[in-house]
Amino acid sequence: MTKHSYQKPSQQTQEEALKIARGIQRPAQTKEQTKLIAQGIQKGIDLYKKQQKEKARDLNRKLKKISSQKAQSIESDDYEIQIVYRQHWLPWSLLFLTWLGAGIYFLVQIQ
Repeated sequence: MTKHSYQKPSQQTQEEALKIARGIQRPAQTKEQTKLIAQGIQKGIDLYKKQQKEKARDLNRKLKKISSQKAQSIESDDYEIQIVYRQHWLPWSLLFLTWLGAGIYFLVQIQ
């Protein structure tokens, strides 16, 4: 079952709808007809506001979902970064020994 709770339109919405209805009023139109047109415009404004609120809620949900996914990916990236920076000592020592050997070789060649 769905609940239909109809809220009375705000005073601002009523005034805006009446202003629009008077703006499009025909010369032979009665006050009752203008009032009915204003009510229709009110319903349209209320429906528009309701749709915009729903879109905003959906957007907020999506943003929260994306931000939580980014937070989780950042946490997993931190773990990967820690693994990347844990390097073994052997390659660096071999590189150092190679440079040392090349330096000694060039010093011997110069003398």
